[in-house]
Amino acid sequence: MAIVLAAGAPAAGLPTGTGAPLADRLAGQLRGAGAERVHTVTGLAELAALVDTVTGPVLVTGADLVAHTAVLRHLATSPVGPTVALVLTDPPAAGRTVVREERGQVVDASPELPDATGVFGGALRVGADDLPALAAAARAAHAPVAAGVSPGTVTGDAAVGGAVAGDATGAPTAGSAVDRLFAAFTDLGTLTFAHRVRLLVAHRVTDPAGLAAAEAALAGVDEDRAELRLSVKERDDFFTTYFVSTWSPYVTKACARLGLTPTGVTMVSVLFAVVAAVLFGVGGRPALVAGGVLLYLGFVLDCVDGQLARYTRHFSAWGGWLDTMADRAKEYLVYAGLGYGATHAGFRYGWALAIAAMTLQTVRHMTDAWYGVLHDEAARRPRPVTPAAGGIGGKLNAASTRVQADTGSVSYWLKRTVVFPIGERWALIAVTAALFGPLVSLVSVLVWGVLAFGYTGALRTLRARWMWVPVLDTVDATLHRDDGPVAARLPVVRPMGPLTLAVLGALGPAVLLVVGLLRAAGDGDPGGLRWWLPVALLVLLVAGLGAGAAHNGPLDWLVPAALRAGEYLFAAVVGVVGGVPAWLVFGYVFVLTVHHYDLTARLEKRQAAPPLHRWTLGWEGRSVLLAVAAIAGFASPAMATLGAYLLVGFVASVVLAWVVLPARAGRTAAVPVRGGSPG
Repeated sequence: MAIVLAAGAPAAGLPTGTGAPLADRLAGQLRGAGAERVHTVTGLAELAALVDTVTGPVLVTGADLVAHTAVLRHLATSPVGPTVALVLTDPPAAGRTVVREERGQVVDASPELPDATGVFGGALRVGADDLPALAAAARAAHAPVAAGVSPGTVTGDAAVGGAVAGDATGAPTAGSAVDRLFAAFTDLGTLTFAHRVRLLVAHRVTDPAGLAAAEAALAGVDEDRAELRLSVKERDDFFTTYFVSTWSPYVTKACARLGLTPTGVTMVSVLFAVVAAVLFGVGGRPALVAGGVLLYLGFVLDCVDGQLARYTRHFSAWGGWLDTMADRAKEYLVYAGLGYGATHAGFRYGWALAIAAMTLQTVRHMTDAWYGVLHDEAARRPRPVTPAAGGIGGKLNAASTRVQADTGSVSYWLKRTVVFPIGERWALIAVTAALFGPLVSLVSVLVWGVLAFGYTGALRTLRARWMWVPVLDTVDATLHRDDGPVAARLPVVRPMGPLTLAVLGALGPAVLLVVGLLRAAGDGDPGGLRWWLPVALLVLLVAGLGAGAAHNGPLDWLVPAALRAGEYLFAAVVGVVGGVPAWLVFGYVFVLTVHHYDLTARLEKRQAAPPLHRWTLGWEGRSVLLAVAAIAGFASPAMATLGAYLLVGFVASVVLAWVVLPARAGRTAAVPVRGGSPG
């Protein structure tokens, strides 16, 4: 459903180049952008009444907007969030609402803002969950007008169930209805993402001269060419920008012409990565070079799937989740190929390096994801005054903002490259594996990864203390800690925060792992350390003592990463002490990472918990089972069985979440209600 609201917008009746009034043309464009029906309302009160009757997303736009149909289609299909507002760079006009954005979110909207970053574009897509707020904002914005505070009269017709068009007269200095509506909507604290216009054209007009200028600008744009360029991310990393995005749009257009879907391209990129991993394992210069080439091409396709989704506007929750999961699975399968290849070439600890690289990268990704959540939450909150406010954290934040704004500068690219993003990782793997072999490739990944982790960890810790925003308390902390039934029954130790307990818990397995590896390197028997496993397990379970505590410290966003590190290290300890084949330890930890990335992907995509999550036993339950089995001398069968159990549970959960439950919900929605009519 879309609404063109014309109250306070005299431009609604201006004749366009086709002779039709601007409001009528806009209604037609909304149909072209996907709106099934177009309706007319008389003003904000009727808009509120109409919104009360609908259950799906609503697109609201003022009648003074001149834009490509593609702009409206992009707004209607934007995947960034359920509620999205059009933001322009036009000079602010009298009565228009200006906005302030942080991290892509509209955090303030008002006719006057001293630190405004843009102008409200007069169009807003509202998600189903935010419709009550939209109706409340419409009534709140209508109240001053009804009381005679703001001049302007409105005329039009009303109907139900589609896009709403209207006509109006009134002084623009009073503010159009859509501007008042958006300001009131923002005042309610609704999470709204900003959608900016690039390459295409969108302007709000007030007179015939402005309309003529906007239409001339529209006519001068090659819409398809602009759409193809828009499929490429505006800001990406150095390698992707200069070695992929310079030619990947041609592949994107070819895929669109062939009728390929983004999911299909994702599957082809997975195939390329799997073949590259096999070639890295086979070894030999021709195979290593071919593997490097395939890995690069697989990364190109990894970029193309997202570009194809943006070019064709084919977005889905499934596609977003699958893309996230496939990226990690591909990378870790390549690590497996490198680990096997290094071992096959005679290096004893090839698999150990692969496990270390996978563990490091997963812990880094956990910190990346939760730091992003921290930043998003900080953007929505007023920053409290704390002893850590200002100081070095504030200076680092200001410096980072300046560097990010200086797009294309040396400092900008250094900042984006030093953190070792995926493009640089895959490029490093492809080049080092082809030229020097799997061992050098794994060592290079570990060295750069450790340096990047140290750099980002130190700076983010300082900035997080400055922001002082708790985030785990805003979500289901038990779910994202991955606690199981054992942690739920442990007492709570409050003097020590959950982060301190999680870090202490990871130290026990870490120490025992180092001792075991040193003994193995000295031709000793690490199996003699079996009876130290209960001690390492007890130390690990210390992390569970913080399960029931409040996670409201400035650094508690690091807790999930610390718990992941503790569990993976303990699995490695069981492998070393219990004599488990290194490839089996890698496979088990790989399954754990898939399980944990599922939680992270659902957090980032704002999706519900996996349907079978409670059957995964929790990090502490899995660790207890492995410890008992290792002490009893059955470490390998236990790890293989538990890994298979978790993998089957993951696949079953995916089928339930993405196939069975949506189909069941669709059948339920299709059943007519007795005593009433649909709609």
